[in-house]
Amino acid sequence: MSELRTLTLGAGCFWCLDAVYQRTKGVTSVVSGYTGGDTPDPHYREVAGGTTGHAEALQVTFDPEIVPESIILGLFFTGHDPTSLNRQGYDVGTQYRSAMFYRDDEEKAEFEKAIAEAQEYFDDPIVTTLEPLGTYYPAETVHQDFYTNNPDNGYCRVIIDPKLSKARKAYANWVS
Repeated sequence: MSELRTLTLGAGCFWCLDAVYQRTKGVTSVVSGYTGGDTPDPHYREVAGGTTGHAEALQVTFDPEIVPESIILGLFFTGHDPTSLNRQGYDVGTQYRSAMFYRDDEEKAEFEKAIAEAQEYFDDPIVTTLEPLGTYYPAETVHQDFYTNNPDNGYCRVIIDPKLSKARKAYANWVS
């Protein structure tokens, strides 16, 4: 196994991309959480209330010898609408922003390149923000692997199922 990589990405509700990445070949860990704000140790209700500055986000750890970073980032842009400012479907507010949280200048440059490449597939401008990664706070246990643990939940059926189907179609060799 090669050295694992971890990317921190915000794509609206963390449950959606969590479901996709949990089913992606080469992904070893997905942790739903919060970052990008100033409130220490935020909790779901605080973040959902939009007062913390944090975004719902994911830390996706993967083996780049099994799954290229380009696939991880392609799934990010496929799994949400990066042209929608501070909104994903019915979820509205900066806590649902499209964001890429970088660790260093090299990762920031990789993200800038990924946004430029993804823009070719969207008519509207991509509004995904690039933000330095501060402290990452894992979300409460109930939010981890939500889709698998709540298969009959209405949100999973109506919102997540179509996103998972889209990811499976676009990345059939990677997403089960």
